[in-house]
Amino acid sequence: MTGFGTFVAQARAAGALVVQPRMGMADPLRQRDGLIATRDARAVTVGTITLDSYTRTGDLAAARRALADGAGLNGYPIATHPADVTRAVLRGVADAGFPVQVRHGSASPEHIVRALLAVGLDATEGGPVSYCLPYSRTPLHEAVAAWQRSCEVLASIREFGAEPHLETFGGCLMGQLCPPSLLIAVSVLEALFFRQHGLRSVSLSYAQQADLRQDEEALTVLGRLADELLPDVDRHLVLYAYMGVYPRTPGGARLLLTEAARLAVRTGVARLIVKTTAEAHRIPTVGENVRALETAAAAAAEERDRPPLTAVPDTGIEAEARALIGAVLELDPDVGRALVRAFAAGYLDVPYCLHPDNAGRARSSLGPDGRLHWSSVGSMPIAGLSGGARPPILGSAELLTALSHVQRTYDARAAAPEPPRNPAPRREMGLNA
Repeated sequence: MTGFGTFVAQARAAGALVVQPRMGMADPLRQRDGLIATRDARAVTVGTITLDSYTRTGDLAAARRALADGAGLNGYPIATHPADVTRAVLRGVADAGFPVQVRHGSASPEHIVRALLAVGLDATEGGPVSYCLPYSRTPLHEAVAAWQRSCEVLASIREFGAEPHLETFGGCLMGQLCPPSLLIAVSVLEALFFRQHGLRSVSLSYAQQADLRQDEEALTVLGRLADELLPDVDRHLVLYAYMGVYPRTPGGARLLLTEAARLAVRTGVARLIVKTTAEAHRIPTVGENVRALETAAAAAAEERDRPPLTAVPDTGIEAEARALIGAVLELDPDVGRALVRAFAAGYLDVPYCLHPDNAGRARSSLGPDGRLHWSSVGSMPIAGLSGGARPPILGSAELLTALSHVQRTYDARAAAPEPPRNPAPRREMGLNA
């Protein structure tokens, strides 16, 4: 079988990091041009069709009106354009050597899954938690039911010889200020949900945060838990370049993206979602996306030539992630019901998330070095696992400062002379006992 997961696995076996843009345009010709430019970049790439907000929320009537009126849309309306139009966008572009993923953000994505299958695509992303709590007010139990149906529809094409792929967005909850153990737990739990409902090719996500060593530990743990809990499915890790307030200078933005690419290589990540130098100012052009892809690919190739990563210190991320996953799975043998019960009990609690089904008692803080800490764990079963006194809960001023930490840090680093890279050898990656 061929497909999105197979392509990424082959690239990884060949020693290449797959890089992918965020890209979606309402006009079919512009979307096709964007895919072609992505394919032709000096990098190993996969394509992206990011959908518009009306399609994401299921308001297809509004999408039709916008197209009829010539109004701007912030993505490609795959469920509104005729299937033949989208097939023409993909013809001669999307194939086994250049798979395309549909990205959307929907808590109820069945109409999107049916639309992408109708045009010959079979890769998408999201999840019943990760595309519900931060992005919608859909009750969690409704999102779980909708995602179950969507997974089953997507998985149904396996009987025709295809291998559909589904990426969990669980490692990107809120984009920033969410401690790694919760990101890991939700990423793994959503992948288990996908497997339960028929998917056999999945990817597990993690969003770059503000401290390199913490991210190295988190991705090491995520890979280990994926290998342990999902041994019978095709799987890989995907890293998102930082999703919060981005550096305002081109140099700061390139430095942050370069660090994400190097981090991906060091931790065994197979695919990187890039960001551009325009992120802090406007929607990037196709050309800016291509330059970001090529910048990331070049950094990854350089990092791959360096010695392996030094052993990563164990600061308690794995213990917390295991405790969260175990507590949820003990609630019900059905992963979807377990997720609903876990949020109702506060066993999972996303800091700063205002969704009605989120307990809202958890809080996090950012240390001076950029490390994320729990200020309050609420009812989550992780009290005391990471050790040490908990930092105080952030006030509004401190929260705003934390949100801009990465932007300020990388813009300042880009303005300063760059120190020489340390050529000292590094040992194989692994958590210390």
